[in-house]
Amino acid sequence: MKKLLLYIFLIAFSLTSCEDWLDVNTDPNTPSEVPNELILPAAEVSIATRLGGNIFNYSGFFAQYWTQAPEANQYNKIDNYDLTVPFLNRDYIELFAGSLNDLEMVRTQATKEENTAYFFVATVLRAYTYQMWVDLMNDVPYSEALQGVDNKFPKYDSGEDIYAGIITEIDDAMAALEEGDMVGESDYLFGGNMNSWIKFANSLKLKIYMRASYAKDYSSEIQALINENNFIEKDAAFSAWEAQDFRYNPWYGTNKIGLGTVNNIAASPIISYLSSNGDPRLPILWTDVDGDYVGGVPAMKEDYTEDFSHPIIGETQPAYFMTMTELELFKSEAYVRFYNDDTKAKQAYNNAIDYNLAIHGLSNGQDLYGNGKVYAWDSDGSTEDKIKTIAMQKWVSLCLINNFEAWNEIRRLGYPEYNGAIADDVYGGGAYTIGNLISPSGNALGSGNFIKRLLYPEESTRLNNNAPEQKKLTTPIWWDKK
Repeated sequence: MKKLLLYIFLIAFSLTSCEDWLDVNTDPNTPSEVPNELILPAAEVSIATRLGGNIFNYSGFFAQYWTQAPEANQYNKIDNYDLTVPFLNRDYIELFAGSLNDLEMVRTQATKEENTAYFFVATVLRAYTYQMWVDLMNDVPYSEALQGVDNKFPKYDSGEDIYAGIITEIDDAMAALEEGDMVGESDYLFGGNMNSWIKFANSLKLKIYMRASYAKDYSSEIQALINENNFIEKDAAFSAWEAQDFRYNPWYGTNKIGLGTVNNIAASPIISYLSSNGDPRLPILWTDVDGDYVGGVPAMKEDYTEDFSHPIIGETQPAYFMTMTELELFKSEAYVRFYNDDTKAKQAYNNAIDYNLAIHGLSNGQDLYGNGKVYAWDSDGSTEDKIKTIAMQKWVSLCLINNFEAWNEIRRLGYPEYNGAIADDVYGGGAYTIGNLISPSGNALGSGNFIKRLLYPEESTRLNNNAPEQKKLTTPIWWDKK
């Protein structure tokens, strides 16, 4: 049944997203006669495909997990930060015309059918998708979006307003939940388990609050959530990919099957950091080169070595919406900043490493965070020292798991640091501090600059009279205030 449903949804999704759904102004209030038990998983497929595919790919470049291989050219512009307004078009079409429109259908039908569970689940996924868009480009159509012909020119709301809005939506939908209302087992994330959806909603709220916490005081809201402690108890992941054509993990299907593993090679910052720390995750994340691990300097196209390490990503690797590691590291940061509780901060940090090792089939976290070990928690360190420790572990733990969230947290927390070496200096044997990022060679933004947001997509702005002026790629997202 699960395989049959996935087959139906992938075919239906590929057809509708390319044709019928291409117009994002399709009226969501007059949906076709399709039951919510089919629409909801289609929306989940849409989100997972972008999160685990295209977004996963370019975020891996921005987080400096990988870089463009010298012998290929597919991602040269991403590697050099030479991005233009069409860059986000496919993600915009897929996530707005696909998932967000589908979710609005679910909400509309759930209201008519008086099913508060479907309305709640669709609202949580809608909030998750809008959070992604804010983190990508800050301002996006929200309060006036998805109204079809009733509003062809929706305004772009600010990222701050959208964050506040989706929190309110989650709270209102959760408060309206009626006991006994359910969603079908065709739900790919939690199989219709409403308790799991409530836990995921709380975890998502914590992430949103923490992401905004340097720009706005959410300390009381964060403490209330942590004190309640009703969070996910396992990774929230889309795991329905199959080892068959057109049903692979989307990054694998594009880059391993479609492009033949010729583009993405390991980037030197992550390789040098893992290698210098003797991290056991290194051989699980990257292939070796005659027993060694070799990363390329970002955007340095010269073939200065015979071979490089390549990412190890399985054909059915899940698309991780949120991991236990992320949750524990958010909690650790909160205990440092809002509780001044070193004991709980340390325990959450250690838990995070244990959970990440488990994803990779490893254990013995004590070998990494035990007293005197390479990732040991320093209780005597300053608050900023502890934040850096948490941030660096996020960078490692999210590597090839959720590259998008890694890039988000690099921008928010400032680690790995952006003030690293210039690519040409590194290539020439210049100084480089392990654990810093490297300004790419041929950086289109200017040497030493890094991407802080993406451009409003052409598909969103070209026919919208209310589209704002483009911001520079170096302009921070609203929450990037640390």
